[in-house]
Amino acid sequence: MARIAGVNIPPNKRVVISLSYIYGIGRTKAREICKTVGIPDERRVNELTDDELMRIRDTIDSDYQIEGDLRREMAMNVKRLMDLGCYRGLRHRRGLPVRGQRTHTNARTRKGPARAIAGKKRVLK
Repeated sequence: MARIAGVNIPPNKRVVISLSYIYGIGRTKAREICKTVGIPDERRVNELTDDELMRIRDTIDSDYQIEGDLRREMAMNVKRLMDLGCYRGLRHRRGLPVRGQRTHTNARTRKGPARAIAGKKRVLK
């Protein structure tokens, strides 16, 4: 099993697909990496030589921000918005959608499961 940037990538898949298992690398960046290193798109991970794996690791380490560093930077960006007290920061703090989506209905993923309101379903007699 090949290990790149602390992530075990699946050996039986194509290199482009396997590299996308690393946080911060999608299909486009994976294709760029393969092009830079000189690996054809149809190659599988278990067909790679140790030299090619080392070149992939070196390219990723030097040119891309991935995994822990990227997660840390994203968290710091959100924390900065919350500390500023700007609108987006307040939405993050309250756990509501940040980018202008409606919340009257929908937004259940961001808001969590619906909570019952006490006394709302009172029947009039």
